[in-house]
Amino acid sequence: MTGKPQSPQALTAAELRTELADGGEYADKGLRSGALGMAASLILAVASAAPAYSLAATLAFIVGYVGFQAPAVVLVAFVPILFVSFGYAALNRRDPDCGTIFTWASRVLSPSLGFLGGWAIIASFVLVVGSLAQVAGQYVFLLFGADGIGSDPADPRVLLAGLGWLALMTLICYRGIEIAAAVQRALLFLEFGMLLVLSVVALVRVYTGSAPEGMQRPRLSWLNPFEGASPSAFVSGVVLMLFIYWGWETAITVNEETADRRRTPGRSATYSTLLLLAVYLLATFAAVSFAGIGDTGIGLMNPDNSGDVFYAFGTAVFGAGGFGSVLWHLLILMVLTSAAASTETTVLTLSRTVLSMADQGALPRALARVHPRFRIPHVGTIAVGVVGAVVYVALNFLGHGLVIGDAVSACGVMIAFYYGLTGLTSAWAHRTQWRASATDLWLRTVLPAIGGIVLLAAGAWSLVHAWDPASSGTSWSFGGTQVGGTFVIGTGSLVLGVVVLLICRRVYPAFFRVRAAR
Repeated sequence: MTGKPQSPQALTAAELRTELADGGEYADKGLRSGALGMAASLILAVASAAPAYSLAATLAFIVGYVGFQAPAVVLVAFVPILFVSFGYAALNRRDPDCGTIFTWASRVLSPSLGFLGGWAIIASFVLVVGSLAQVAGQYVFLLFGADGIGSDPADPRVLLAGLGWLALMTLICYRGIEIAAAVQRALLFLEFGMLLVLSVVALVRVYTGSAPEGMQRPRLSWLNPFEGASPSAFVSGVVLMLFIYWGWETAITVNEETADRRRTPGRSATYSTLLLLAVYLLATFAAVSFAGIGDTGIGLMNPDNSGDVFYAFGTAVFGAGGFGSVLWHLLILMVLTSAAASTETTVLTLSRTVLSMADQGALPRALARVHPRFRIPHVGTIAVGVVGAVVYVALNFLGHGLVIGDAVSACGVMIAFYYGLTGLTSAWAHRTQWRASATDLWLRTVLPAIGGIVLLAAGAWSLVHAWDPASSGTSWSFGGTQVGGTFVIGTGSLVLGVVVLLICRRVYPAFFRVRAAR
């Protein structure tokens, strides 16, 4: 359905009773109801994870922790993500609201916890959008052979290009959900196509013996988490891998614009995690087996390749001349479009989160305004784009751009918090419904709780580990003690969230007086 969104009066009495029995409250925010189907919802979820960009930026660090056990990290990190996705699906079926954990925790647990969940989404997305814009800006120059500019993230021309991409993606989001989804389809087609070609060609060369020195044929033992790496190193790799999976819940955030908003978004989110697992396992096996884990040449432990494993890896796989050069340039374009696509979904998702928070009275009401023609939260969309640009510029001039990398790492703390909170919220919301069936017990209560606890523990562990300056690209001095930049940004974001919460409790007391009714 793509016409005018239904009002509560347009629902039949039976439909309204079903809405209320499931625990949800119908709320017409003015978004374009039914604009997305299952395919579009799934595409948005997968594109938000930015598979190519995430692997390019993070795989080398995971290999640095666990070596050949990188595929095991991909598999182990997937388990709590899958469990939490069950919680997302259950809560969305109960209460389909674009505010996701903000709305669910506010109604099930307490308004303060819900607000902190919403803040974690805001902080993580604002911190990461600068990195996405920066990568897109760098790859514009790399694509056209200007390696000297593209390899320097602090170059002012990269900054301008990144801001240009951010502005373009914000404009696309402003023009409506259908246009945004159409752009995602095109970008994701190129991204997945090139990842598949790269992985298959690399594995074929490994098995035919034409791969360079240092290659290793894939082994099933690489999936064994108990072989090779120490427990501490393995946990570090898993925490990094959580960032690579991050973004699949976008399907839930656009639930109010999806056909069958109670079921389709949850299914899309869960299916997207399975699709990401398959893609990540294939690409990781291909990269580790073809490039090896050496610290020279195209080896994944070569510090010169840590910022982008595909840059050197792709040249070696495809070759530098003829058709190989065409494929290599398409590979560069793949990472660029991956970052650009994730930038778009970041703006798309965050604008819906602040729309819900404002609509319920936890943020300024202006952020809840919806454009009468495009049916998008236009004030929130512009605000997200502007704030993202300001933060990007600020981080770019701190530490010669290295702070952006620490900001991305700090996102893991916020991600673990709101994913974990979602898992526990689902378990608490459905604690009295476990007698209905064994399926409800496991998919709505037990597994989401396990996933939530694991993710909260992983976030806390990563924050403690981030204290060491060696774990960050920058460090800060406090009373003569050097502290890692990731720890400073992560804890600073959490503390700022508590301060904002205290301010909003005074400015918007009506919202915080509402106690959870179910």
